[in-house]
Amino acid sequence: MTTQSNHGNFLDTPQLQSGITRFWLIRHALVEQNARMHLYGTMDVPLCPDSLVAQRRMYESLAHRLPRQALWFTSPLRRTHQTARAIQEAGYGQRDWRIEPGFIEQSMGQWHGITHDSLPERLSLPAHPFWSVGATELPPQGESMVQVCARVGACLDRLASEHAGQDMIVVSHGGAIRAALAHALRIHAETALHFSIQNLSLSVIERLPEGWRIVTVNELPMP
Repeated sequence: MTTQSNHGNFLDTPQLQSGITRFWLIRHALVEQNARMHLYGTMDVPLCPDSLVAQRRMYESLAHRLPRQALWFTSPLRRTHQTARAIQEAGYGQRDWRIEPGFIEQSMGQWHGITHDSLPERLSLPAHPFWSVGATELPPQGESMVQVCARVGACLDRLASEHAGQDMIVVSHGGAIRAALAHALRIHAETALHFSIQNLSLSVIERLPEGWRIVTVNELPMP
């Protein structure tokens, strides 16, 4: 008598299985230099024009890496729109995308636009070693990273239900992608902030009947 073992949904081959609810999360490209000197959060700052030219091969690499039959989403901020457009123009082909407010960056409220060196005196809690603020810090008229995790998680759950079995490309932000990983792994926001999410990096998560699975995190395209 043979006993059937539980395969455990292992990823055994380089080719990802089709028909899986899968999110391809891309952090937007580098923003312009002056914006990087300040806390910009949900401020609508543009991309660095020089990097758009210098990193052309990275856009081409992403265009080649991403699935062809996918739905596209961005946050409401133009830096995600510019990044999506650059990837499509680098070889993916033109696609319409839907703007999802749930994927926007953490709002820093009244702290938007201040310089990084002036932030510590405003904090009520110690800053996170890998983020501007701690996960439970609530900027005045802004939101905490804990709240971002709840917002992004609700957005992921809704889209996974609306588009089950499909690939979804999401051009978003470093904080929002960390929040997506926190939701998928069911970990606290403070822990998720230890993930490095670099500009133009790709992170892939899947929603299976058994739960969320992480496929890759902070995968950088070929330079």
